[in-house]
Amino acid sequence: MPLRGICSCSFGILYFILNLNSFICPTAGYVLKDCRVTRNTQAICQNHLKTFPNDIPARVTSLDLSGNLISKLNKTDLENVPNLLHLDLRRNLISEIKSGTFVCQISLEALLLNSNRLGKLQEGMFDGLVNLTELSLTSNKIQTVAPAAFKSLTKLKLLDLSHNKLRHLTNILQHTPHLQTLYITANKITHFHSWELSNKSTELISLDLSLNQLMVFRLTADIFPNLTRLDLEDHGNKNHIVWEVNDTSYLSGVSKLDISGVCSSLHGLQEVLETFNSSLMYLRLNNMNDNLEVLINISCKIPSLTSLKVSNNNIKVIRSDMLHLCTNLKELDLGMNKITDISDNSFQSLRQLNILVMKLNRLTSVPYAVRKTGILKLDLSFNNISVLGCDDFANMTRLRILHLSNNHLSVLKNCVFRDVVNLKHLELQNSSITKLNGAFKNNMPNLQVLYLFNNQLTDLGHGEFKALNSLQNLSLQGNKLKTLQKGAFNGLSNLTYLTLESNAITQITNSVFRDLKALKTLNLMSNHIKYTSEKPIPYPPFAELSQLETLLISAQHRRLKSALPQNFLQGLTNLSVLNIRGNELTSLHPHTFNYTPNLNVLYLSANDFRDLPDNLFSPIKKLKGLYISRTNLRSLDFLLHANLTELTFLQVRKNAFSVIREPAMLSLPALVYLDMQGNSFTCNCDNAWFLQWVITNKQTQVSDAYNFECNYPPNLKGRKLLDIDVRSCTVDMEFICYISTACAVIMTIAVSFTHHFLQWHLVYAYYLMLAFLYNSTHKNKRAHQYDAFVSYNANDEGWVLGELLPKLEDEQGWRLCLHHRDFQPGKPIMENITDAIYGSRKTICVVSRDYLESEWCSREIQVASFRLFDEQKDVLILVFLEDIPMQQLSPYYRMRRLLKRQTYLSWSRADAHPDLFWEKLRQALETREHPMGEHLRLTVEDGPPGERPDQ
Repeated sequence: MPLRGICSCSFGILYFILNLNSFICPTAGYVLKDCRVTRNTQAICQNHLKTFPNDIPARVTSLDLSGNLISKLNKTDLENVPNLLHLDLRRNLISEIKSGTFVCQISLEALLLNSNRLGKLQEGMFDGLVNLTELSLTSNKIQTVAPAAFKSLTKLKLLDLSHNKLRHLTNILQHTPHLQTLYITANKITHFHSWELSNKSTELISLDLSLNQLMVFRLTADIFPNLTRLDLEDHGNKNHIVWEVNDTSYLSGVSKLDISGVCSSLHGLQEVLETFNSSLMYLRLNNMNDNLEVLINISCKIPSLTSLKVSNNNIKVIRSDMLHLCTNLKELDLGMNKITDISDNSFQSLRQLNILVMKLNRLTSVPYAVRKTGILKLDLSFNNISVLGCDDFANMTRLRILHLSNNHLSVLKNCVFRDVVNLKHLELQNSSITKLNGAFKNNMPNLQVLYLFNNQLTDLGHGEFKALNSLQNLSLQGNKLKTLQKGAFNGLSNLTYLTLESNAITQITNSVFRDLKALKTLNLMSNHIKYTSEKPIPYPPFAELSQLETLLISAQHRRLKSALPQNFLQGLTNLSVLNIRGNELTSLHPHTFNYTPNLNVLYLSANDFRDLPDNLFSPIKKLKGLYISRTNLRSLDFLLHANLTELTFLQVRKNAFSVIREPAMLSLPALVYLDMQGNSFTCNCDNAWFLQWVITNKQTQVSDAYNFECNYPPNLKGRKLLDIDVRSCTVDMEFICYISTACAVIMTIAVSFTHHFLQWHLVYAYYLMLAFLYNSTHKNKRAHQYDAFVSYNANDEGWVLGELLPKLEDEQGWRLCLHHRDFQPGKPIMENITDAIYGSRKTICVVSRDYLESEWCSREIQVASFRLFDEQKDVLILVFLEDIPMQQLSPYYRMRRLLKRQTYLSWSRADAHPDLFWEKLRQALETREHPMGEHLRLTVEDGPPGERPDQ
């Protein structure tokens, strides 16, 4: 291919590549318009969408579209997400689902359509959902179910049709043979007939018919052999329920029954309870004000009953005989009543009782009756208890869980918990406690969880928790602690979680946490801790917490800008999560994270850094999540030296940078999610690379990128970044250098090749062009000044002047043109040569080996040969002074060509007949208008010089 063609092709390819981005579809990348992908396979789209998004990656298995404005599902909406396992469409405006919408969702297992506007379940609506196990349609407007609506749902196990407008249950179980849980709460079903559901046995385990105002419950066949839970709760129904169960064995497996609020005669309710006489274990009798005591006695006669809930029944007093038949109860819930008094012997007969719930009542003290029980859990929360006595929990050694929250305890006594030696979980939150008074200094060796949050504690005494050597979780948030004294946490050698959030702590000393060797999470958020200098402190506060994994110290309330000592985190060698957001920090010392090599997640948002040291993050090479929003960062160049090769999540919202440089992003090879919302961008070539990267990269999802706005230049302010056309900026300089270098190399090779093999062709073409120009200029005004121009080499000048010149000029009278004699001084030599050749009738070339190697002789013969072929006349005479073999003529392409078409004279062969040589030369000079090929033969030889006839 000619060099010109090669270069044209190369630049054509370059142009195509530089404009390739014009063919790239924006949705082919990883930037989503209205969604974000978390954990790589879960997509969340909550952006007031009116239609189903079409740019969700196919690999997504969980899709959350809840809380949007979607009104209809079409056949093509879900074609691009064939791998879905979970689809959440709750709280939309969906009133129509086209037949075949889910035909590609053969993997879907859970479909949530709660709180939409569906009015009818039509045939084909759920076609394709052959592996669906959970379908939730609660809070729609469904009135009817088509006969084949659930035809594809052969593997359905849970169906929720609660809060709709169904009036009957026809067609619900017809095509769902493996359904186990059915919720039909709060519909308009007044009559339950078993034949409406099925004519054969089902696998149903749980049936919820609550809040339907049932008037008839009719079971005429054994269709529920596996039913264990039946909910018939009702409120406000004034019609008595008619209970018709042909055979009590039909419900012999039911162990959980809720008949709260059911209106019926005492006889009718007794009939209902007797149906479950042999299997019932859990019974709810809430909102049963009439005949409650009788119902309790009837219920407690069921030998299998172990759990009874009688909440919200306006009970004020518990008498000693009220529960005397409930000897088998293990759990009793008396919450949400108005109980003010409990007889001392009320629970005496409940010898198997383990759980007693009396929350949300009006008790003013711990009932004495509880001391006579061997319960494991006691819930007295949300009462009016103001004092806890030393004997309130006397002899309750079996107690494991005690809830006393939301009372008015104020002050604890040191003896109050002396007998609950096996207590593991204690809740005292929201109880206005101001003093602990050593309540936890003795006799609680097994306590594991202690909630004391939202009280009025101002101080923790030395060794306040020293008896709690099994404690794992201590919550003190929302108190009024100002200082933490040395030894406040003595004895808590097994504590793993400590929260001191929302107190008034101003200072931490290293001795405070010295005993917390096992601590893994420490929450110090929203206090008043303050440091004014980055200089190292002599006693770092966490030096003893080598096992700590999570440290939360954000949102410290300060009036002035503060700093963080460079060794503040010393000792935290296992720290994984650090939150120091919202602390009004203006800088961080480069050595801040030298002590936390295992840090995985770091929250630095809501500070005022502006810039960060280049090597700040170098020690934390395992960092995977970095949150650094609202810090006034002016660039992301700090990432260049951070060495964050494992970082997968980066949040840099609402900062001050406007240009994203390529090296900064490329320094994060593992980045999966990038959140830059709330920034304003420069919309010119400075961000061209970033814009293309956002669209085309397949690894990193850039959250909300379609809403990024331009801030500069002024004429583009407010425009969307991804709407800006920067194709002219996206020039790959490395590729251009590659193409340029390649072309230069190819050109060098071509020139070298041409110079070596085609040198004389090019020279010939050059002189041919000069001759052509001269001929065109002088064609019509040509005059022959000489008979012949003699072209010869200076080394042959002796023969020309001694032999040729005397013979032709002196004897024969020809006028010859010789360059040393007749060329015009000062005139360009090439112009002299051209004028001499065209100013003579003939050109005599005196050829020798020196002649062939002469540059000027070569030019002379080139011009002469052009005239020969241009005028088609015999104007060229070749005189060989010596024999030159053909192989020596091969490099001289033009000379060989002339020998094939032009006769010549050989001086080396004229030794025997010199007169004949001069005669032939005279004849050649005399011929005038003969065309080429019609001139006289000058020699008898037919071959080229050097070839003898006898060879």
